[in-house]
Amino acid sequence: MPLLKLLSDGKFHSGVELGEALGVSRSAIWKRLKTLEDDLGVEVFKVPGRGYRLEEPLSLLDAERIAGEGGWPVAVLASIDSTNAEAQRRLQQQQQPPFALLAEHQQAGRGRRGRAWVSPYGKNLYLTAVVSSQGGIQKLQALSLTMGLAVIRTLQQLGVEDAWLKWPNDVLVRGRKLAGILIELSGDPQDVCQAIIGIGINVNMRMANDIDQPWISMAEVLGGLQDRNQVASLLLREIDSLWQIHRQSGFAALRGEWERYHGWQGRAVTLSSGVRCIQGTVAGVAEDGAILMRVDGQIQAFSGGELSLSLDHDS
Repeated sequence: MPLLKLLSDGKFHSGVELGEALGVSRSAIWKRLKTLEDDLGVEVFKVPGRGYRLEEPLSLLDAERIAGEGGWPVAVLASIDSTNAEAQRRLQQQQQPPFALLAEHQQAGRGRRGRAWVSPYGKNLYLTAVVSSQGGIQKLQALSLTMGLAVIRTLQQLGVEDAWLKWPNDVLVRGRKLAGILIELSGDPQDVCQAIIGIGINVNMRMANDIDQPWISMAEVLGGLQDRNQVASLLLREIDSLWQIHRQSGFAALRGEWERYHGWQGRAVTLSSGVRCIQGTVAGVAEDGAILMRVDGQIQAFSGGELSLSLDHDS
């Protein structure tokens, strides 16, 4: 959006200046600013005699830069229901993988188990990468764990050194959620199918009222606003690199690395699965991505559920 690009530096701009730059009247500028606030939730400060400015600078996404550095076909959307949903629509329209979609804002971002993913405009990374598998869903087992490693590797390159994985799809820093992964499938589960890899990373978000769990952002960890284009480019390169390994050798080739970053490794936990709560100690992950737990002296594998630290075990 041209108006947001002009305001993205976080400095004051007068209505006259903005109108001249865009070739519209001051009243048209006011209406567009109102749209930014009402439709996208972008807060614009108005000070008589000084003009308009954003609360802080925005690092807007640049599709050409991300594609050039990340090595993937990339489209950047201003606002969409969710990048995963848009990827599904594009597959139905016969767009061929691999490709990546990013959005400045999601109206209905989704997390695991139907949870909402809070998606303020221009603050975080909302990215979906789409790949194709020739061997059906068997080839895609544990892909969410592989993509967790892609996030970890990206964060490490950018200076976030204390990030940990939480099975099956979360990335935590200081015990708070920094990123999440949601993978959905399309196509023939027995033959050629596509993995829609949705990744959300809290990059520059400072405030949010609708998140029901502790969270943290890269800006907080690193002490300043981050370049979202750099985050996206590095992430796409890691997704591509790890997908090639996963496609050829499966998660088995990455299992050891994943376990090194699992913050719950060797810890006493409770696994909630439906009405069941299973207590045990994390023993690792299987090659198909199942969590391995020592329960009553026996190693058992579990493929679903919500993992949480047990409060009644000294861990």
